Amino acid sequence: MSEGDAAGEVPQDFEALKAAILERKASLPKRLKQVAAYALDQPDEIAFGTAASIATSADVQPSTLVRFAQHFGFEGFSSLQQIFRARLRERTPAYEDRLKSLSENDHSRLESGAIFNGFVAAAHRSLDNVATSIDPERFEAAVDLLARAETVYLIAKRRSYPLSSYMAYAFGKLKIRCQIVGTAAGIDEDLVSMATPRDAAFAVSFSPYAPETVHQARLLAARDVPVVSLTDSAFSPLSESSRLWFEIVEADHSGFRSLSASMAFAMALTVAVAEKRRRLDPKQME
Repeated sequence: MSEGDAAGEVPQDFEALKAAILERKASLPKRLKQVAAYALDQPDEIAFGTAASIATSADVQPSTLVRFAQHFGFEGFSSLQQIFRARLRERTPAYEDRLKSLSENDHSRLESGAIFNGFVAAAHRSLDNVATSIDPERFEAAVDLLARAETVYLIAKRRSYPLSSYMAYAFGKLKIRCQIVGTAAGIDEDLVSMATPRDAAFAVSFSPYAPETVHQARLLAARDVPVVSLTDSAFSPLSESSRLWFEIVEADHSGFRSLSASMAFAMALTVAVAEKRRRLDPKQME
């Protein structure tokens, strides 16, 4: 009997496999954890690639892929790969069409028009993904949590900073008290220290994760301030500090990632929080 069989039934679809990986991630050996992180971050690569190419990209030996598959009850890596291919077949046909179109136009990517089209195609793929990857019930729970907060602390650095900047602008227009944790005066930790359990925080960080964001989210969680986060991997350090977390992986063009899906998520969350807050009875805010 394989280790996966002993631990439970063999996952029959991608969501079941993802749940099994998250359940066991703390106990996975180092190399298997490395494969797990790669599989959840780059599921399309697992579906399309060969064992050799995937092993190279994940920086492991091909035999490690086999061990990973068997750890979750599969006979071999090819059986596991079918789960990732089935995931793609369930997606909208437009995704695969756009992917092929992007590949066909790759030879002319130095031309300005092709660069523009490439980024538009990547944005479409990101939005296609996020439309099916966000759990509505979890999103509603995050909205409810943030809507009840006295102050929403917004934490985002580097590439993620535009998200917190937009949310601060929108929350201000919607008369919702918020605070960006990111000041030129360098008093971020002083701001964090003022947060109480009656407040909440929204933190964003994508790989490679900003150490300041991770640190500040941990400080808030340690003070019993509920944290909602947006990140790009189940293995993100933000997930450990968050009451609720969401995963969005932006498609890239020529190695550049936009914020198309992340910005759509941030806009939806901001407006939904404002609408929820408007409908809450003042007594429910206490």
